[in-house]
Amino acid sequence: MHTELPETLHILIVDDMKPMRQSLRAMLKLIRPTWRIVEAPDGREAWRMIERGETPVDFIVSDWNMPHLSGTELLHRVRSNRATRHIPFLMITAEANKEIVAEAAENDVDAYLTKPFVTATLEKKIAELLYNAAHPSPLARLLQRIEELEEAGQIDEAVKLAEQAVALGKRSSRPYRILGRLHLKRGDRATARKWLEKAVAMNQLDVASFHLLGRIATDEGNLDAAIGYFARAMDINPRHADRAIEFASLLARKKEHRRAEKVFRLVLRAHQHDPDRCQEIAQHCFDLGLFDLAAKAYEHTLRLDPSRTDLAKQLGMALRRKGQPREALPHLERALAEDADNIDLLLEIAHCHLACRKPIPAERYAVKVIRLDPNNAEARKILDAIDQ
Repeated sequence: MHTELPETLHILIVDDMKPMRQSLRAMLKLIRPTWRIVEAPDGREAWRMIERGETPVDFIVSDWNMPHLSGTELLHRVRSNRATRHIPFLMITAEANKEIVAEAAENDVDAYLTKPFVTATLEKKIAELLYNAAHPSPLARLLQRIEELEEAGQIDEAVKLAEQAVALGKRSSRPYRILGRLHLKRGDRATARKWLEKAVAMNQLDVASFHLLGRIATDEGNLDAAIGYFARAMDINPRHADRAIEFASLLARKKEHRRAEKVFRLVLRAHQHDPDRCQEIAQHCFDLGLFDLAAKAYEHTLRLDPSRTDLAKQLGMALRRKGQPREALPHLERALAEDADNIDLLLEIAHCHLACRKPIPAERYAVKVIRLDPNNAEARKILDAIDQ
């Protein structure tokens, strides 16, 4: 393979460490002084730049471990967008462990480099990726066409090509996984399971196939099998938030609340700098009755973004349900200050005062609810409890 590197190339560097961005910029300028280079301090900002089209991007060099949006989460967004999915993506990692390799493979990373590396290594890797982009293998061309057919809803045609891809890519689990996914879209769980089981037999780090097998088992009502598949997927890649949430929800349905809480804690730790994800986890915990962890997740989200006053209500509700009505009151009152006639908030505050053995304020808030909604049964129960 020989590739003459282009004189013009727009490269996006994504890394939360400024010295690393500066080092990468210096290396890239040594390779080709004419290359245009832009920087982003994290995956979230990088995606904003890409999505808004603020600058052309021909190549992405991204760190793996970053706050707000990790390298693999950025990669997933790039690959999920029709306009950007074919941009070469080079992942930079501190180590090539099982979790990183599985994450990168699941999201179709083009290559990764392990720190430290020299300019010559970076140049070689960029040349390799640009060559592969310009000269895709027969399998790569086939997989691209399958993707296009799937997006167009032509599943039967996509299945035919996926069967050809299996014959071409005998050493890769990806064609097997794609064929399984396509049969699942057809509604044929049995055939989908067959191909996905072949995928995981071929590659025991094929986390996406374990995930799909878990989905099939869930749909069939076999929660024990589903938990087993999701546990395998989580063991390979514990950072995948959507999978973790799905797994924890399954555990909660099986009344395995301790295991569910453990999974939520893992994913909360992995996404501790992302307020949107922390809020999502908090809401799932609340809905599943894990009020202690819900309260902690809401508190953490508010520390990350104090402007989210709407979360004060949720935090107060979680604290009351975990048996801390006194601690809940300031948050509920803060929320009420912005929504004075919110019946749910008034009832929550009345319950808190009642639990704190303060009947007078409890009655005041319950009476206000009755004025707003004369037939409110919950408010009348509170008043009855006070009378007793």
